[in-house]
Amino acid sequence: MTPTPPSPLRGIMLKCLSVLVFTVMASLIKATSESGLGVPPGQQVFFRSLFAIPVILIWLAWRHEIGIGLKTYRPIGHFYRGIIGTGAMALGFWALSLLPLPEVTAIGYAAPLMTVVLAAMFLGEEVRLFRLSMVGLGLLGVIIVLSPRLAAAGEGLETREQLGAVVTLTAAGCTAMAQIFVRKLVQEERTSAIVFWFSVTSTLLSLLTLPFGWIMPDTGTFLLLVTIGLLGGLGQILLTSSYRYADASLIAPFEYASMLLALLIGWFVFDEAPTLVMLIGAVLVITAGILIIWREHKLGLERTRQRKAMTPQG
Repeated sequence: MTPTPPSPLRGIMLKCLSVLVFTVMASLIKATSESGLGVPPGQQVFFRSLFAIPVILIWLAWRHEIGIGLKTYRPIGHFYRGIIGTGAMALGFWALSLLPLPEVTAIGYAAPLMTVVLAAMFLGEEVRLFRLSMVGLGLLGVIIVLSPRLAAAGEGLETREQLGAVVTLTAAGCTAMAQIFVRKLVQEERTSAIVFWFSVTSTLLSLLTLPFGWIMPDTGTFLLLVTIGLLGGLGQILLTSSYRYADASLIAPFEYASMLLALLIGWFVFDEAPTLVMLIGAVLVITAGILIIWREHKLGLERTRQRKAMTPQG
């Protein structure tokens, strides 16, 4: 397959579009959880996964990659990743029904920070003092975001919000663990296979929640659920494509544009006003994430220069 020529601007645009699509998808998940619709998380996961599959297949067919794109050498690895990833998705969807969209978004930024720690524990990756310091800064930001919810527990306030804080943080932890499985899978598997088989696994696993309160959606709710799945597939394609055109260190920081989008949607759609405490915590988490990405980019440049210096000339 001919390598894709780099195009940083196109990569950034695709990344921003993926962020927009995923944020809109999250808002629809929240909408189907509220306003009397009451769609349970397991049912939301089913629609999100099932209707993403045809989008992924159409994309692979368009690229003439169905044969190689779905081939797998690690079916058990996909299954284990599917279990933890489906759990993370279900918890994240549940969290959206319990807390404001911007708050869930901010706490979700803890996932890549946790991934740094888990990668050191389970993959043997070297974690230097700078990254550990930034992880600490980011987790401090998460604690600040959570602090009003945790403090409320001692004052006898609404338990719904305390449950939301625990669920959201647990979802971030499961997401981080899922990323560890993905890091192991990408050593042998194509990204398209990882995306496709996760969608298949999560569709099947979500069916196990059928006896626990699925609803019969009306036409409007059904269309929203189908749209969630289609957006999920489209967002994954845009995200995957963005990394074909630009380095991860360049486009990864644009993930944090989701905070601005979540604030706008939360304010105008769900009437959720952000608190100063939440904004301060979110700024700390985002700062930590961006600094880790910047540092990794600098280290990558240094390693490239060292390899070139060691390469015989002539």
